[in-house]
Amino acid sequence: MSDGLRIAELEAALAAERIAHAAEVEALKEQIRELKALVESLQAKLSENSRNSGRPPSSDGPGARKGKRTTPTKKARKRGAQKGHKGHRRELLPIEEVDHVVDLFPPTCANCASALPKTGDERPRRHQVTDLPEPKPEVTEFRCHAVDCTCGHRTRASLGGIGDSAFGPRLSAIISMLTGVYHLSRRSTRRAAKELLGVEMSLGAISDIEGRAALILESPVDEIWQKVQSAKVKHTDGTTWLESGTTMQLWTIATACATVFRILTEATANTLRPLFGKRIGTLVSDRASALYFWAMEARQICWAHLIRRFVGFSQRDGPTAEHGQRLLDYTRLVFEYWHAYKDGELSRTKLAERIRPVRRDFEAELEKAAALGLKGLSGSCQDILHHRKALWTFVEEEGVEPTNNHAESEVRSFVLWRKTSFGAQSKRGHLFAERIMSIAHTARKQNRSALHFMTEAFRARTERRPVPSLFASPES
Repeated sequence: MSDGLRIAELEAALAAERIAHAAEVEALKEQIRELKALVESLQAKLSENSRNSGRPPSSDGPGARKGKRTTPTKKARKRGAQKGHKGHRRELLPIEEVDHVVDLFPPTCANCASALPKTGDERPRRHQVTDLPEPKPEVTEFRCHAVDCTCGHRTRASLGGIGDSAFGPRLSAIISMLTGVYHLSRRSTRRAAKELLGVEMSLGAISDIEGRAALILESPVDEIWQKVQSAKVKHTDGTTWLESGTTMQLWTIATACATVFRILTEATANTLRPLFGKRIGTLVSDRASALYFWAMEARQICWAHLIRRFVGFSQRDGPTAEHGQRLLDYTRLVFEYWHAYKDGELSRTKLAERIRPVRRDFEAELEKAAALGLKGLSGSCQDILHHRKALWTFVEEEGVEPTNNHAESEVRSFVLWRKTSFGAQSKRGHLFAERIMSIAHTARKQNRSALHFMTEAFRARTERRPVPSLFASPES
């Protein structure tokens, strides 16, 4: 073989090796890019908490709340009573509501130790001690006698309006409150009934009371639905619920005067639309796609959700962090002007004037971020722009808040219940849950005693008359 042919073969082999090496290097570079993207994604997930994502506060680890606040809120206040705060103290009951009066007299003079007569003081210093008597259940026995007629027929008296339950209206109402409002387990409720009320009950009896409560509360809860559907401003939010281990969806609609809950198999537009009835008023919510059936012009998107999203952007690297910080800066201005309006420092007209340039620059920043095509940023900004007509309703509409904190706080008690009870075990169970909670939350807003209302509801059912309205005064 000639030297020239040998050199050509070596050059060809070297070229092939260079090509293979270049391909291997490119493959390694691609792998590095993929691993870098994976690391960034995992780091972003590790840094997620309730402040920079949609995760609930209960998912935060220990110490997650420590450190500087990143959300735009009003100036931080010190703990405890603020300067100028009027103190609160327990008011004395009027004398006609006092059960016992004990007059105390000093036996001797504090100066000379002389014996003193028991002379009444026109303005004695009053001190009241409130206590509870030893619990003693009141048991009434009904005897249904049978009487023979001259015709030979024997007729036994029926219980009639008394009902066949072994537990009266007030006791049934208390048991319903313990399990459905204070979220005690049935076993804990059984112990509480024995130790606090002096009543022996079985777990089955407690379950039976819950079932009767669910049926009794049907009409007053229907009335609550009518109230929230006709409200001018309504807040809505959802969370998960469990039925025998199956994931369900719990949804709430909350207004200034009422709150109602409904447990659904799924939270889609088709299942949610019937809950809201006709499109009346303004709906405050997050950006859930299932709510697209409500016109954007009549919605208000929750800015608290946007804040968490922008905080998440600002904690990443590169252009995403820069855009996230600018969006946060605009959001701080929005809340600064809003708090000034709520404190009476700005009129609604002035509020609109201050917000106008912020709105222009805020939406321009969203458009810039959406056009970049950055993963995790542009898509979210584009979705927010899709809701732009629902971002500023609070500026124009009286009674509309820029956040959905109202609905979120209403649903929080259900979240805590789910964590301790793992939901319900049957349809009857979640029917009881949604109805008793609707009654309790609405009673609070109506300044009504939920226990008193529940007692009257059980009594009405026993006496076979309509359950009273939760929106009527207790005397009516």
